[in-house]
Amino acid sequence: MPLVPPRISRRHALRVLVAVLAVLGVLTWWLKPFGQTELAGDLVFSTGARTGVYHRYGQLLEQELRESMPGVDVRLETSEGSQENLKRLATGEADFTVATADAVAKYRLDGKPGADKLRGVARLYDDYVQLVVPAGSPVQSARDLRGKRVAIGQPGSGVRLVSERLLKAAKIDPVLDITPVTIGIDTMPGELEAGRIDAFFWSGGLPTNAVSELSGRFDIRLVQLGDLVEQLQQGGSPARYYRTAVMPQDAYALARNTSSVATLAVPNLLVTTAKTDPALTEQLTQTVISSRDLVGREVHAAQLVDLRTAIYTDPLELHEGARRYYRSVKP
Repeated sequence: MPLVPPRISRRHALRVLVAVLAVLGVLTWWLKPFGQTELAGDLVFSTGARTGVYHRYGQLLEQELRESMPGVDVRLETSEGSQENLKRLATGEADFTVATADAVAKYRLDGKPGADKLRGVARLYDDYVQLVVPAGSPVQSARDLRGKRVAIGQPGSGVRLVSERLLKAAKIDPVLDITPVTIGIDTMPGELEAGRIDAFFWSGGLPTNAVSELSGRFDIRLVQLGDLVEQLQQGGSPARYYRTAVMPQDAYALARNTSSVATLAVPNLLVTTAKTDPALTEQLTQTVISSRDLVGREVHAAQLVDLRTAIYTDPLELHEGARRYYRSVKP
């Protein structure tokens, strides 16, 4: 005689289903890393010119953030550079950005709105200041730029700060002694190639794609700036973030330099504000550090992001979320 399975009441089936869901909920909670919360919302990252290192770094970091924080909608906004980035951050138009340490110091020194709310997330990589001229140019130093048409960067950029300081250190008035051209790295190479400018200043990671591409189609040379570093550093608080540096000859393999080039460098900082959610900042900091090698394959400067130096965000104190992350991985 065939066995007939017992009938299961609806109420009993419902109790079983509730019990199973409860177990699955506990397992899901148990399998998640302790203390991890689901992050959601919008995040605006202010970068830089489309052909600059800031923007490309932002694009690659955005890809990594989509994986580490799938519930967060990351949006990149191009900008003129460090000065505009800090203004956007301080006024709430952006949540995170990259800016040079000298630009941060000046923003704070000038007492601009929101300056006291800025917080550091990580020290990233150094920008190298680059003075680019046609290979046959007679310019051998910034002191030789008198009377020349020189691109000095857009008003909101970090390169604008350092180019004006360098010119003053060279005893050249940035307004009266040269013809200043206020454009960015997106148009500087084309203007030099067309002969509409005689030189341009740029401050960025090595190599900067826009300069590399220019060297592949037009003969250029990088001019040393090392003779001005000592005098530049005497310029007060923001200038103390400049250090003597050397660009290797192969930084731009097609440039017409026969040796390395003495210049100056300044740290880049990843910056947010005190009001940013600590959990969000902690996760973003982790992603910045863990994605270093992946991002660095394309943005070579990012290979220099290092856990041991990332915590040094002078002149800014660390954001609480970033501090949590660094404490969690401290050996």
